[in-house]
Amino acid sequence: MPRIVGVDLPRKKRIDVALTYIFGVGSATARKILSQTTIAPEKRSDALSDEEVARLTQLLQQQFKVEGDLRRDISTNIRRLIDIGAYRGLRHKRGLPVRGQQTRTNARTRKGPRPRVGVRKRARVAAASGAR
Repeated sequence: MPRIVGVDLPRKKRIDVALTYIFGVGSATARKILSQTTIAPEKRSDALSDEEVARLTQLLQQQFKVEGDLRRDISTNIRRLIDIGAYRGLRHKRGLPVRGQQTRTNARTRKGPRPRVGVRKRARVAAASGAR
């Protein structure tokens, strides 16, 4: 199982698919990386030689921002928006959709589960002890 930029790539998958397990690398970027390193996209990730893994690692570290660096940049950008008081920063801070989506009906991914209104369970403890 090759380890590239701190990520264990899955075995038995084509290398063009396996590279997408790295944060910041999509399918188009994976194809570009493979063409620059002259590795066949059909090759399986467990069939990579040490030299090919080294080429992939070197290219990713030199030309692309992936994994920890990319995550840090994203969180820094969000922190900056919150600090300057931008509208997008306030939406991030409140956990609401940032890109203009409606919130009246949808947005459950950002807002979390609906609050339950008017639903109460009976007190079973009082009934079990005999107090009525």
